[in-house]
Amino acid sequence: MSLAIAATLALSMSACSSTPAPTGGGVDAATATSLTAFGDLAALETAAKAEGALNVIALPRNWANYGAVLDLFAQKYPEITLTEASPDGSSAEEIQAADNLKGQDTAPDVFDLGLAVALSSTDRFAPYKVATWDDIPDALKEESGLYVGDYGGYMAVGYDPDAVPAPTELSDLLGAEYKGKVSINGDPTQAGAAFAAVGLASVQNGGSVDDFQPGIDFFSELNAAGNFLKVDPTPATIASGETPVVFDWDYLNVGYGKTLEGQRNWEVVVFPGAGYAGYYNQAINVDAPHPAAARLWQEFLYSDEAQNLWLAGGARPARAEAMQEAGTIDTALFDALPETPETTVVPTEQQSADAATLLGAEWAAAVQ
Repeated sequence: MSLAIAATLALSMSACSSTPAPTGGGVDAATATSLTAFGDLAALETAAKAEGALNVIALPRNWANYGAVLDLFAQKYPEITLTEASPDGSSAEEIQAADNLKGQDTAPDVFDLGLAVALSSTDRFAPYKVATWDDIPDALKEESGLYVGDYGGYMAVGYDPDAVPAPTELSDLLGAEYKGKVSINGDPTQAGAAFAAVGLASVQNGGSVDDFQPGIDFFSELNAAGNFLKVDPTPATIASGETPVVFDWDYLNVGYGKTLEGQRNWEVVVFPGAGYAGYYNQAINVDAPHPAAARLWQEFLYSDEAQNLWLAGGARPARAEAMQEAGTIDTALFDALPETPETTVVPTEQQSADAATLLGAEWAAAVQ
């Protein structure tokens, strides 16, 4: 998720200002913190349909099966016009769009964010606990519901076996065979996937989630060797051969291979040793122009239907354990997930915040 949001910002020149009004039945959706404020799901659906619109942002359709998620929501609620802005925008650009479009009916209603950006933006979020709140592990949610983990996976390396030898460990990427060929998905000070790439390099290079400096040092060395390619990878850049080695989430790298089957060979490796895992977070814009629709979107994303759609995209849904116990998970898809590494690390909120601060101070100089 990492391209400019110029198209979205251009809308601000002509968009009309709007102030969310209380929904039918006297419920002010903008202050609702759970489904009980509406009474039940049917009442929330009625309120959202009355608003008639939902603005989402930075949701690539080839990212973790988001295309199927968006299409199912549109199918279930044809009365709600779904506007998809800046599908390739970064987490930081989502917040920028909300700030620039505040008070206008084109502002994003909801966010999908990496943890580092979520932690630095909590004043932009409205607290909300979905009906399936208790199924979500405590480690994946802010206690009041300001932001909540939804789907995740492991940081992996995808590569074209026709262009480079198969890397078996991180240090392989420093070799001459990878000159000008190794990319990450965005800027780690703005994009969650790129942040996680540095996190993986840290835990694989003598550091830890408490210390991202070895990860920064690795990319500095990669850059000095001429191997670091400063191009954001997409299916198009992979198909053309421009980005033959890509640090990205395992589900995205697997997705690239499926998308490009018949055009480009694409293999995925999760390096042995410590595996770096992470989840993307959902949040509601505190100034959402369609607050009921925003809350309905959250309820939908944490339903069995949508959680199984993340699974179909190769991602690990936040409610997986509870759904497995309840017998509502797609067992075939769940069993088909790649094996996890020997050990798994997931940064805490404080570790992510500290790493973000360090990256903000050190990253640009390290890879200039």
